[in-house]
Amino acid sequence: MTHLEPPPAGPVRVEHDSLGDREVPAEAYWGISTLRAVENFPVSGRTIGSLRSLLWGFGAIKCAAARSNEKLGLLEPERSAAIQAAAREVMDGLLDEHFIVDRIQGGAGTSTNMNANEVIANRALELLGHNKGDYAFLHPIDDVNRSQSTNDTYPTAIKVALQRELALLCAEHEQLSNAFAAKATEFAGIVKVGRTQLQDAVPMTLGQEFGAFAETLSEDRNRLLELLPHLRESNLGATAIGTGITAPPGYRSLVIEELNALTGLQLVSAANLVEATSDTGVFLLVSGVLKRAAVKLSKICNDLRLLSSGPQTGFGEIFLPAVQAGSSIMPGKVNPVIPEMVNQVAFRVVGTDATVTMAVEAGQLQLNAFEPVVADALFESLAWLTAACRQLRTHCVDGITANTAVLQQRILESVSVVTGLAPIIGYAAAAELAKEALASKRTVAGLATERGLLDEQILNQALSPSSLAGLG
Repeated sequence: MTHLEPPPAGPVRVEHDSLGDREVPAEAYWGISTLRAVENFPVSGRTIGSLRSLLWGFGAIKCAAARSNEKLGLLEPERSAAIQAAAREVMDGLLDEHFIVDRIQGGAGTSTNMNANEVIANRALELLGHNKGDYAFLHPIDDVNRSQSTNDTYPTAIKVALQRELALLCAEHEQLSNAFAAKATEFAGIVKVGRTQLQDAVPMTLGQEFGAFAETLSEDRNRLLELLPHLRESNLGATAIGTGITAPPGYRSLVIEELNALTGLQLVSAANLVEATSDTGVFLLVSGVLKRAAVKLSKICNDLRLLSSGPQTGFGEIFLPAVQAGSSIMPGKVNPVIPEMVNQVAFRVVGTDATVTMAVEAGQLQLNAFEPVVADALFESLAWLTAACRQLRTHCVDGITANTAVLQQRILESVSVVTGLAPIIGYAAAAELAKEALASKRTVAGLATERGLLDEQILNQALSPSSLAGLG
């Protein structure tokens, strides 16, 4: 979504705030606070309307608050019902286009909260049969924002949204891990030369190599899932700084109960609301785990690019699916564009982690004013990683094939198999055998047989694919 253009010529309504009066398009669901925010923060060109999960979270919070305020006798049933209906529409994505504030904003998220309050209020007024802007009947702050503050709704909405986005990433992560595991099974019997420090090491199977990729991803998914309990702690009811001012007795526990009923989550009220309002360490934790997952995924993609390099002068051990032409000047060239894309996603996630780190550190006293950039960074990282995992699986891993001819030839020619003889003939003798094999361009097995170092049965057993790859 792009930033709002100057109000079009046409009917307007006049709204008032503490700074004065402003004209707002008569049919706009947003109001004066949103208008000022649009004018003040034309920064990224990305609006909060593009953050589906965040708006889902905000809609749920406003709906839960209306239910709680009604039960506590602070909101008439008719107005509560209208607010709940409008908030449900926000949850369902029916009003996303009206959330026009930039994702990067000053004010600790106040502009986002007010955009939500105004959209819900004006939609509720419409449902009640009133004109938008007739706030005498239902007010964005006095009714929609009752018993709340930006400082408890905004961080809670972020945490609710992060849980939803993490679930999407974990699902894609699991499918990607399964795709590598399937390839591990497919390649289980293909022996190859392993490498350490880009030098020939000992034999292994291609299946073992891909199985390690699968296990790495599985471990990272577990680390991602471990974030969920940390995101369940909410400071709803804390209002401004954690003292609960303007929130009535009973609201704190009731609003959490209602929010859980709406979202299916397992939120709990923070033990210390002052601490929970000022501390944003959980976002640093999330960012760090996302960085870990991104870096390890990037390492796997580095390996895929190396293993598929060539096709004639590189490793050439596997074939990646050809998904597009690779050059505007070299006919027939095909590049590993999907792993390269994933690498770049990882670079960006590492960068956003630095952003989150600085924003969390910059909090002062009872509030962190920089949660908007934290939210922008985390939701970008989650969305990009989720998409990267999906594309890597569907456009790359699922279609990988083994270059068995090259792998078999290299095993036959490799002196690294001599490691399998070292426990039998000794390290020094094995080293001499390797040196001579390299110099004479002969095979280790041939030289060992010629010298009579081992009888044929022991030699064949020691140099068998299963023994060399540690399979038995």
